[in-house]
Amino acid sequence: MKNVAILGSTGSIGQQALQVIERHKDKLSVFALSAGRNYHLLREQAFRYNPQILHIDSREFIPLLEKEFPDKEVVSGKEGLSYIGGHPEVDILLVAIPSPVAIKPTITALKSGKRVALAAKEVLVCGGRFVNEVGGELIPVDSEHSAIFQLLKGEDSEIKRIILTASGGPFLETPLERFSEITPHEALQHPTWKMGKKITIDSATLFNKGLEIIEAMWLFKLPPSKIDVVIHPQSIVHSLVEFVDGAIKAHLSLPDMRLPIQYALLYPERLPSLISTLDFSNLTLTFRQLDERRFPSVKLCKSAAERGGTYPAVLCGADEVAVELFLKGKIRFSDIALLVEKTLEKHISKENPSLEDVYQAYEWAKEEVLKETM
Repeated sequence: MKNVAILGSTGSIGQQALQVIERHKDKLSVFALSAGRNYHLLREQAFRYNPQILHIDSREFIPLLEKEFPDKEVVSGKEGLSYIGGHPEVDILLVAIPSPVAIKPTITALKSGKRVALAAKEVLVCGGRFVNEVGGELIPVDSEHSAIFQLLKGEDSEIKRIILTASGGPFLETPLERFSEITPHEALQHPTWKMGKKITIDSATLFNKGLEIIEAMWLFKLPPSKIDVVIHPQSIVHSLVEFVDGAIKAHLSLPDMRLPIQYALLYPERLPSLISTLDFSNLTLTFRQLDERRFPSVKLCKSAAERGGTYPAVLCGADEVAVELFLKGKIRFSDIALLVEKTLEKHISKENPSLEDVYQAYEWAKEEVLKETM
C-alpha cells in the first residue's frame, strides 16, 4: 500500500487522481490533500477519502477545517506544501499545482526519496535545473511526457528527436482575421480534452505545447532543436520518439488523463484502468505541420528556452496573467501572445539564477503585464 499526497486535489488532475486511487484502493491510499481556495470541495474530499493531512492555501478556512476535522492535521501556505512533500509517511507526491510555488515541495519530496508524479509544467519550466540537480524518481503525468517516458523504456539508442503532438485546440480552422474576436466561452470549448480553465486557454493558444517543449528539455535532457511539435487533432497519438536509425515509436490511447496519472502512481505495474479501449475499426489519424502565424506562442517558448536564465519564468508569469485578463474580458485572445512577447523583450535575464531569482522574475512578469494593460 502506497500513501499518496495530492497537491492540487480540487483541480482537474487532482479530482481524476482520486478516481484512480479509488479504483486501486488495494494499492493506493490518500494521505494528504491540498487545495487553494476551494474549501467546499476539499471538505467533500476529506469526508470521502479520509486523509491524515489537509492543506489549504487560504488561511481564513483553517479554523473551519480544524473545527470540522479535529482528528486531522491542518496546514497552510508554502511551508505546509513543503511539510507534506517531506512527510515520512508520504510515498508518492502528486504535484498538480500550476505554479512555481510547487518547485520547493517537489524538491523536498525528491530529496526525501519519494516518487514525484509531476503534473505541473511550471515546476520544470521555471525550476528544471534545480529539480534535475536533486535527481530522484520523477515520473511525468502530462500525457505527452508520460508517453515519451514510456516509449524510452528499454531504449539505450541515441534520440534523433522527440515529437510532441498538439490537438490544435478549438481554433485550428478559424480564420486568422477572427482571432481578435474570439470570446472566452469559445476558447474554453476544447474539442478533445476536459481540463481546467487556464490550461484550456493555453491549449487554444498552444502556449501549453510551448511550455511542454521546455519541460521535455529537462525531463529528457535534450536541446530545443531536438523537440518538434506536430498538429494531431484526434489526440490519440500522445507523442513520438524518432531514433537515429530512422525508426519512430508512437504512444496511442484515448485522450483521458486518468491513464498517465495511473501509470505514474502505479509504475512499473500496469493494471486495468478506467479508460476505454481504442476501436481501430473506426479510427482516423491525421497530422499537419504547425502554423506559427496561427500559434506564435510555440516560437516564443522555444526562444525563451534557448535564452535560458530567468526567461522561462517570465514566460510563465506573463502568460498566467494574460490568460486571467482574457478570461475576464479585459484583453483580446490575440493579445495573449503579444503581451507575453512584450514582457520577454523588456526582461533583463540573470544567467545563472538562484531559485529566489526565478520567483522574482515570475512575479515581475505578472506585474509588467498588468502595467501594460492598465
